[in-house]
Amino acid sequence: MSNPSLLILPGDGIGPEVMAEVRKIIDWFGAKRGIAFDVSEDLVGGSAYDKHGTPLHDDTMAKAQEVDAVLLGAVGGPKYDVLDFSVKPERGLLRLRKEMDLYANLRPAQCFDALADFSSLKKDVVAGLDIMIVRELTSGIYFGEPRGIIEEGNERVGINTQRYTESEIDRVARSAFELAMKRGKKLCSMEKANVMESGILWREVVTEVGKEYPEVELSHMYADAGAMQLCRAPKQFDVIVTDNLFGDLLSDAAAMLTGSLGMLPSASLGKPMANGRPKALYEPVHGSAPDIAGQGKANPCACILSFAMALRYSFDMGAEADRLEAAVEKVLADGVRTADLLNEEGRTPASTTEMGDAVVAALDASL
Repeated sequence: MSNPSLLILPGDGIGPEVMAEVRKIIDWFGAKRGIAFDVSEDLVGGSAYDKHGTPLHDDTMAKAQEVDAVLLGAVGGPKYDVLDFSVKPERGLLRLRKEMDLYANLRPAQCFDALADFSSLKKDVVAGLDIMIVRELTSGIYFGEPRGIIEEGNERVGINTQRYTESEIDRVARSAFELAMKRGKKLCSMEKANVMESGILWREVVTEVGKEYPEVELSHMYADAGAMQLCRAPKQFDVIVTDNLFGDLLSDAAAMLTGSLGMLPSASLGKPMANGRPKALYEPVHGSAPDIAGQGKANPCACILSFAMALRYSFDMGAEADRLEAAVEKVLADGVRTADLLNEEGRTPASTTEMGDAVVAALDASL
């Protein structure tokens, strides 16, 4: 049997730095657990544009279609702001999502006990928080036609179209129900059925799919009310499913409940491949952070936890994912902190490398 295959795309800014720490973790699993991965590496975003004149070369796209999973760092930076929209670094990421048909974006928001004081909400509101937002990723207003900026009379008009088919809603709803079955068997669907026809269709389709999952408690909520409830009492939720635009907003709001973007991973899943596992791309929620790139200040935990999600969802290694997540939690409990996790003066933060080494040491201690 061949080794599981992984394509690494470090990208721009702090991407290469945090990805270097993930490579340590991958090497550890090979050396200490006998779990070897066939790892290849390529360019995406600004780094790809610098070499190829495009944010994602066709050869890289072909590789992404062939491997078991893709792990991406981050894309973008101010030096690319002047580029035409069609070749901006972010277009490379969007192409990966679209051509791999990664329609279900999984955004966990988990508040580790050691970081409960870092949230802007009261500790008792967020302590123990563990929710999952499932965002539809390949349709909706970000992709709908017609779109553009046109002349109308004596002024310009910006147009974007919110468009969903029944099948697009059905498949992401099924992903959310399947996830809910493996968690707390509770799913909240969020849309704007009170003012949007697409929201009415969304609610109808999710309700119909729900009949096939009688064990899951399904509720519906308007997305704006959902945003309010995430700030008021986030632990009432387990799994949330929503469309592309609302998912973008709600998942970022949920991210800040945990205290730091540097701790949050994500997974984008598509249709099953021949081996029965979904096509998948994993990436930290944070951006390329060009202001600290190359300074050893970046927190690698979100990227490390993204690899843990790959172990769980792409490689069927749930126990090893638990091991890695527990190692990160132990490091935090031991007080190891990168700069983004420090709220006390006079304390020297751990570097990116030191944080990665601490996770490896915690993995050693788990044996």
